[in-house]
Amino acid sequence: MVKVNPKYRVFFISAFVSVAASLFCVASCTFGQDSSFLSKWSESSSRKAGTRQTLKIGDVAYGFCWIPAGEFDMGSPESEKGRGGDETLHHVELTKGFWMLETEVTQELYWEIMESAPSYFKETDDISDLPVENVSWDDAMKFCDKLTERLPKGLKASLPTEAQWEYACRAGTTTPFSFGSALNGDKANCDGNYPYGTFKAGRSLGGTTPVKSYGANPWGLYDMHGNVWEWCLDFYGDYPSGTVVDPTGPDNASYRVNRGGSWIRFARDCRSANRNRNSADYRISDLGFRCLLSCD
Repeated sequence: MVKVNPKYRVFFISAFVSVAASLFCVASCTFGQDSSFLSKWSESSSRKAGTRQTLKIGDVAYGFCWIPAGEFDMGSPESEKGRGGDETLHHVELTKGFWMLETEVTQELYWEIMESAPSYFKETDDISDLPVENVSWDDAMKFCDKLTERLPKGLKASLPTEAQWEYACRAGTTTPFSFGSALNGDKANCDGNYPYGTFKAGRSLGGTTPVKSYGANPWGLYDMHGNVWEWCLDFYGDYPSGTVVDPTGPDNASYRVNRGGSWIRFARDCRSANRNRNSADYRISDLGFRCLLSCD
């Protein structure tokens, strides 16, 4: 055993206590910062729908809007013009709130996370504001996994369920679109040659438009109608007829759900209730996605 001169014992003990206290302080401060950060993103019954917060990913701050827990009627009434046979009206309860990316995932954000540029439509000088497309459901899921690895601990990125998507799209409205009952390309990027709710034909742009080119819905979300279809988490299947809580779709099926319509589709396909589906490996120039964030 090494003997320590008694006159140095007090020094060594004092130094040890000082170092330990410093380490405890650093750990406590770090935990405190993490707790404070997560408290801004955690579930809150008092937070208003549409509350916006930004999160810096790479060099860019991206906006996310708060979508509170709540309930709504999913699907469409039989009186809604152009409805599909798979839009059975039923009541849905969502017990947890979440943060929805205010725009479709842009090519800039996709490149930041995936370091690839799969999109068909690209601007010559700046692709940052165009939505990513030509991505499969599998691609979107990989994006969410990689984004989660980049997020502060406690936050998780994922695709929205179909119910979460429609709830966020409607933002408390019951009309065919969150902005009303008519569309001809004036309020969303679609094929305006085939309008809905009006006889007046509009524009058909022939491609994607930069995100935020049109107005946001009542909860601050852009392009929930038109521009590009958006992948959802669920397998595609029939709706139930009664009330459901936090639905996630069938356990297994051949296709995954897409929502929202696109630049090449008729206005009726951009309705809040309209449903589409494709295989998980399918890629095309009018199909993208947006993600949501939740606290673990």
